[in-house]
Amino acid sequence: MKRKNSSPKWNWRRKTGWGVPLAWLTLCVVWSSTWLVIKVGLQDLPPISYAAIRFVIAVIVLFAVSLGRVRLLPRRGADYAILALTGVLMFAVNYGLLFWGELHVSSGLAAVLQATIPIFGMLSAHLMLPDEPLRLQKLLGALLALGGVAMICERLLGFSGLMAFWGGLGIVFGAACAAFSNVLLKARVIQLAPSMIAGWQMIFGAAPLLVTGFIVEGNPARFHWSALSFFCLLYLAVIGSALTFLLLYWLLPRMTVARLQAISLITPPGAVMLGWAIGGETFSLFSLVGACFVLAGVWMIFRKEEMREPVIQEG
Repeated sequence: MKRKNSSPKWNWRRKTGWGVPLAWLTLCVVWSSTWLVIKVGLQDLPPISYAAIRFVIAVIVLFAVSLGRVRLLPRRGADYAILALTGVLMFAVNYGLLFWGELHVSSGLAAVLQATIPIFGMLSAHLMLPDEPLRLQKLLGALLALGGVAMICERLLGFSGLMAFWGGLGIVFGAACAAFSNVLLKARVIQLAPSMIAGWQMIFGAAPLLVTGFIVEGNPARFHWSALSFFCLLYLAVIGSALTFLLLYWLLPRMTVARLQAISLITPPGAVMLGWAIGGETFSLFSLVGACFVLAGVWMIFRKEEMREPVIQEG
């Protein structure tokens, strides 16, 4: 074994300084909190329009920060197609289903169900990224996590009703779309600043959400705009979207997909704790066991990856 591979964590810090681990930790903390903030905001705002307005505000912030500093437009026409597809999958489908699903399931369980992103990301990366092949341990981890998802959904169907069951499945389907979006974006490199990658994706994702929300939920001017709903919206837009997606796409070329998506293993326990401590949410033992299976399966997917030196690209 070569000496340079004997201490991968040290090499990671030596090559990148503390910027990468600090950005990664920030994503973990902020995304642990957004689940409860979404839940609180849903007390006043309908889900589809809530998600759409969140990203409209985030786009304004991203373009304001980037104006005069980075290139605002993609260089190639094909880039628009990639940004449109990944934007619809990540923001319209994933977040639309997530906000709707949280009407029917707790914020903590929503976070656990979205922790399935690495499972679908692993399968997509195997097909699209030659450097990230599928291995037996990862496959076993995926099966264990899916078993945990099945336990949670069975509990939702049996004790919380049919809408909770469909809400849980919707969140899982959105997670699959988000994972494919992440891998596709890494496979098709776009020469554009991270802020503009996120901004254009949000534009393409927010558009169908705005139209759907106006048709289904009505005019946003007639919503119940309380001080708390304004706070939730601004927190999600500025901190939970603009800041975090800047960090996410800055990290994407500097980390493997598996290591980056390990965030999905960290945020669910944080979301469950915040939901219990602040939101007054309760969880059945059966659901908590299922959540442990999900996180154990995701850990198996990443465990072997931690033994390899991460792929770092300068830029």
